[in-house]
Amino acid sequence: MPFTPLMTAGIESVLNTFLWRDRGLKAARQRLMGKVLRVELKEFASPLVLVFSEQQIDVLGQWEGEADCVVKTALSTLPKLRDRQQLTALIRSGELEVEGDLQVVQNWVALMDLAEFDPAELLAPYIGDIAAEGIGKVIRGGSKLLKKGFSRNQQYLSEAITEEWKMAPGSLEVAWFAEETAAVERQVEALVARLEKLENK
Repeated sequence: MPFTPLMTAGIESVLNTFLWRDRGLKAARQRLMGKVLRVELKEFASPLVLVFSEQQIDVLGQWEGEADCVVKTALSTLPKLRDRQQLTALIRSGELEVEGDLQVVQNWVALMDLAEFDPAELLAPYIGDIAAEGIGKVIRGGSKLLKKGFSRNQQYLSEAITEEWKMAPGSLEVAWFAEETAAVERQVEALVARLEKLENK
């Protein structure tokens, strides 16, 4: 499966939110300026290319130029890269293959290690500060929730989302949405067919 433009745009937005807007990370970012890191994941047909500049990080699904560093790994290894002390162990164990300038991946891992990923910051513009903070607490305390009993916490989260924040739709709303989506899809297909007929005339 290749990376779609929607996926790369989403990854780019998350990385820029947490890594490029934090002034405290400026020194760590500057070590990556002008560098290109190519990440090849076993689960994806196309690579993920990170292009670092002073203003932002660009995430691309295709890149014709040369990369300063190429990293080959599996999706399951990526969370471990948030801890720079694990980098050498991951390379030794073969979970992470690095070609080119090792300094690039070291600086990238150091930057990720310094960053504070707060899910509430991403969700706030869409669902409001209070709801975002609530979900953020649930995510941050994920391991504690699992220990206390997954079903009870899942029910609590489900009730909080549907009742308190009115975010998740009910079953009738889901059925209605599915019907409306199918209708729109049929209309689009009919429109495409008409356009093709017009083009062939």
